[in-house]
Amino acid sequence: MDTLRQTNPDFWLGQVFAAKAVTSRGVVRRSRAWVETEIGLERFEMAVRARGFHLIEAGSQLVVICDSSPVTIRF
Repeated sequence: MDTLRQTNPDFWLGQVFAAKAVTSRGVVRRSRAWVETEIGLERFEMAVRARGFHLIEAGSQLVVICDSSPVTIRF
């Protein structure tokens, strides 16, 4: 079964990166399936990279660390 895009990709990205967590150097979490449906994983990765943020995939979740400082995975 194919999933269909629900919103305009530019609008969707604007909404994600307008979140308070982004401006406060927090984290944004989205399900991989939702990202793939709405805009595609490659476009999302490019948007995260363009902002200098970090993207971590854990299970079915994508976690964006909204800070360009180095990241250390402790365990």
